[in-house]
Amino acid sequence: MQSFDLIVIGSGPAGQRAAIQGAKSGKRVAVVEKREVLGGACINTGTIPSKTLREAVMHLSGYQYQSIYGMNYRVKEKITMADLSFRVQHVIKTEVDVTQAQLSRNNIEVLFGTASFMGPNQIKVVNSKGLSEYEAGVIVIATGTRPADSPKVPINGTTIVNSDQVLQMAEIPKSMIVVGGGVIGVEYTCMFATLGVRIILVEKRPRLLEFADTEMVEALSYNLRDHRVTMRLNEEVDSVEENPQGGVVACLGSKKRIAGDALLYAVGRQGSVDDLNLEAAGISADARGRIAVDSDFRTKVPHIFAVGDVIGFPSLASVSMEQGRIAAARAFGMPAHSNPANYPYGIYTIPEISFVGKTEEQLTDEDVPYEVGVAYYREIARGQIRGDTTGRLKLIFHRETRQLLGIHIIGEGASELLHIGQAVFILGGTMDYFVETVFNYPTLAECYKAAAFNGLNKLSRL
Repeated sequence: MQSFDLIVIGSGPAGQRAAIQGAKSGKRVAVVEKREVLGGACINTGTIPSKTLREAVMHLSGYQYQSIYGMNYRVKEKITMADLSFRVQHVIKTEVDVTQAQLSRNNIEVLFGTASFMGPNQIKVVNSKGLSEYEAGVIVIATGTRPADSPKVPINGTTIVNSDQVLQMAEIPKSMIVVGGGVIGVEYTCMFATLGVRIILVEKRPRLLEFADTEMVEALSYNLRDHRVTMRLNEEVDSVEENPQGGVVACLGSKKRIAGDALLYAVGRQGSVDDLNLEAAGISADARGRIAVDSDFRTKVPHIFAVGDVIGFPSLASVSMEQGRIAAARAFGMPAHSNPANYPYGIYTIPEISFVGKTEEQLTDEDVPYEVGVAYYREIARGQIRGDTTGRLKLIFHRETRQLLGIHIIGEGASELLHIGQAVFILGGTMDYFVETVFNYPTLAECYKAAAFNGLNKLSRL
């Protein structure tokens, strides 16, 4: 039985960083990957494909310049799934190569096959060549998630698909039902609506993206409706059936019947733990396949850690990377510090939403005296140059100390623009930083200065 200091199960963002941190600590490390390629769901079916698809949609549709050249402006008139897939496959291949190079450079052994526990320190890996057994002093579970399914929605991979199967559709439908108003459902809704697909979005909760700032979600919802998206909030799907004449019909709990050429089921994700035989290791997962961990990402078995999407919210690739790094560092007694309150969120809708810190709703519940400063892209020269006149940046700050409490942005480039405010936020800065700092002109970064003046002018009136 071959021995390692660290075995990581899964080669997605969390698994990669855990393995590399272990190798940097001078440990002998192996990564087990079930797929025939590295990168996990992030690179192969999730984050990278969906964000690349978004870029392809934005470019080919001419979305960013329609406010300048007219709503009918397009880079390519008839966009096909092949057009979108071409760019996606190119990026996936490159990212897989980069991952392979990183692991190889750090002398990390890659074992392809399905891993399962034989005991707390032993695993077996089964692949087409047979079965191999391994042991390690530390094991990190980073198996990620897969799309959740429902007996009410018969996925067929063609007209009724989950988020992993979007690029497998033969053609772009003229109309689509999207079930699920979370991050994945809303991101794909935005992409297809930008291509001119008529979307009906079904969400059982009263609003989309309930963890995000209400004002930003309202702005996004307005933009969706402007792109002819019909939102059915407070609604659930009771059944889905294929129409003999073609297309799909969904029956809602309210007795409504809605039809489309295709249906995307994007209600949550399920932890990929079915093959792990967790019981043999002395740990378990909940009904959604999530593994419970402490603040160090240890399971109830001290030398077994779990990181990434398999432990649940927030299920962000950026956070998963950090969790993997911290888990491996803590496992081998290396210093590692990170504050989840400072983690940024990036939601790649059209337009993007990104934020860090508290929302107005949270601060109101906590009775924190705050004020808000807002800047609009349409008032910033760079916004006009880029053709984005719908974006806005909101700074929330303490009314007495002027300390920054939250940054919320909607608009193109939001996930990049956020990092300026994030640095000030983490360092405990105040609104005075933005007032006293000169930003390049013309840039979207000027929004920070405009929002700071807007907020502080409100204080002066008080």
